[in-house]
Amino acid sequence: MYFIRHGETTSDIEDRYGGTYDDHLTSRGQEQLKTTAAKLVGKGIEIIFCSPLMRAQESGRIIANAIGAPIECIAGLQERHYGILTGLTKEEANQKYPDVVHQHENPLNTDPEGESYDEFYSRVESAFKSILQTNYKTIALVSHGGPIKCMLRMLRQNIPDKLGDGEILEIELDIK
Repeated sequence: MYFIRHGETTSDIEDRYGGTYDDHLTSRGQEQLKTTAAKLVGKGIEIIFCSPLMRAQESGRIIANAIGAPIECIAGLQERHYGILTGLTKEEANQKYPDVVHQHENPLNTDPEGESYDEFYSRVESAFKSILQTNYKTIALVSHGGPIKCMLRMLRQNIPDKLGDGEILEIELDIK
């Protein structure tokens, strides 16, 4: 199983809270994913499961074009909803909601109008369990930092502090 984080996005360069904010890859993000895709050629990936957010879909399509695998969007793989912070630049958020920005630093807190950590984890867990029940032997998952870390927790794997743009984590599973 290959866990892949999408490439650089417009919200990255605009310093926005992403979450469910639906933005595109930058040209640099597209190049990052071409490099990522080249590393996946010949790995036997049968299917790409992908978050429905544009940045993940664009990343998935770049990989699919390189390796010839189909893509299936799974809603449960999208990033956590950050409520009132979603889409705001960090500067705007600090001006409008300084207390919320401070509370956001702890992932166990829930942003106003946002998704709680438990709701988020449960959603990702449900999606991941459905993926694990498929009959594919080699799978790519194109998603976001938050969901990838959730899935790694479920698998009792080491959680990196940060996942880079277009980063690939390869995990061998023996599921019967």
